[in-house]
Amino acid sequence: MTTAEPTTRTSPYQHYVYAYPHKTAYRRLPERPLLTELWAAEPKDALSLYLHIPFCEVRCGFCNLFTRIGAPDGLTGAYLDALERQATAVREALGETDDVRFATAAFGGGTPTFLTAAELDRLCDIAEHRMGADLGAVPLSVEASPATATADRLAVLAGRGATRLSLGVQSFVDSEARAAVRPQRRADVEAALARVREARIPVLNIDLIYGIDGQTEQSWLHSLDAALAWRPEELYLYPLYVRPLTGLDRRSPDPGHHAGPDPAWDEQRLRLYRAGRDHLLAHGYTQQSMRMFRRTDAPPQGADDHACQTDGMIGLGCGARSYTAGLHYSFDYAVDMHQIRGIIDDYVSSDSADFAHAEVGHPMNAHEARRRHLLQSLLQAKGLDLDDYRARFGSAPADDFGPELEHFADRGWLTDADPTTLRLTPEGLAHSDAIGPELFSPAVRAAMAAYERK
Repeated sequence: MTTAEPTTRTSPYQHYVYAYPHKTAYRRLPERPLLTELWAAEPKDALSLYLHIPFCEVRCGFCNLFTRIGAPDGLTGAYLDALERQATAVREALGETDDVRFATAAFGGGTPTFLTAAELDRLCDIAEHRMGADLGAVPLSVEASPATATADRLAVLAGRGATRLSLGVQSFVDSEARAAVRPQRRADVEAALARVREARIPVLNIDLIYGIDGQTEQSWLHSLDAALAWRPEELYLYPLYVRPLTGLDRRSPDPGHHAGPDPAWDEQRLRLYRAGRDHLLAHGYTQQSMRMFRRTDAPPQGADDHACQTDGMIGLGCGARSYTAGLHYSFDYAVDMHQIRGIIDDYVSSDSADFAHAEVGHPMNAHEARRRHLLQSLLQAKGLDLDDYRARFGSAPADDFGPELEHFADRGWLTDADPTTLRLTPEGLAHSDAIGPELFSPAVRAAMAAYERK
């Protein structure tokens, strides 16, 4: 396979693929299958647990996550009540206690630390006492914002076993934060980082964004250096996207309509990505994926016995997804604030019987399982182990995805340096957001194209 520079241009920024199939391929399930039936034959000894909190103090201009701004009096408590009802129903559906073990846990959103310290304590109780996750014995990752990373909340998380705290900073330059519709001051960000370090949570991750209006290579490196001053164990570098129905989309000249790739913006984001990547590699970080960089001497993070490509996930909360071998399922998804409020209201009013069924999802077959495994392995810097793939599926990736892989190789995105591993070149990693979508199946593409935004 060649490692030459690509000769044909493809926009590097099409979709951020962190899960497959994409959430816009999910549809309402008319048969509403029982969770007891979905999980009956599933391995349950190395599950991932995810709890979703759909509240934020503000909504950033780039955000298309399932979250609402603020919460009327009593809503967070009512939401936790519903989360507890759901956890009870799901745990019952999983079956015998001895057969179920969680290998990893995460709280996301939204902003989990929007909850008060007492509510965070209750969230941990739901994970432990209702679901049976041993938060003190497995990796526990929690997302936070600078404004909500208060000392009392961090103390609860540290005391309950949080091993990783991810802080959404995005930029240390105040004018860039405003341009991304994220109102914050650098002084407040620095104060939050100091509190996180004082809480002694083992792994600090800082999220940064490149491609913001007005951002230069100099200001980008300035943000990186400001982050590096805290010696974070992890850094995530995200390219900015302007997605439909977001704040930045509403500010665009033609909201909801995008003419296609913007070559100048693509080139700016690629240039900033390469500058950021090279800067972190020169400062003692190793690249884990296009977005993720880990300090070389950082403690390991992640469960040794959980494989995201194949092992199941239990998602609790109205923005969470769950994965079995035959079905990926969730609740309804929306970006529009009015629609999100309605979905949250429906979730809060659901009873235990409602939570015993899957409502929205996408069925998985053997070929989609192969695609998912390829996607979630190839987009990691370490690549896909060919022997492991053959052992799981009885074939080689080239047998199942020959034309796609040949296409990537022709563009200089694959390396043949290691015959045991299918791995992206540095330029391939830079184009991860183009490679992932090219591996979507025709059925998933069709479902995504037919999705009605709301």
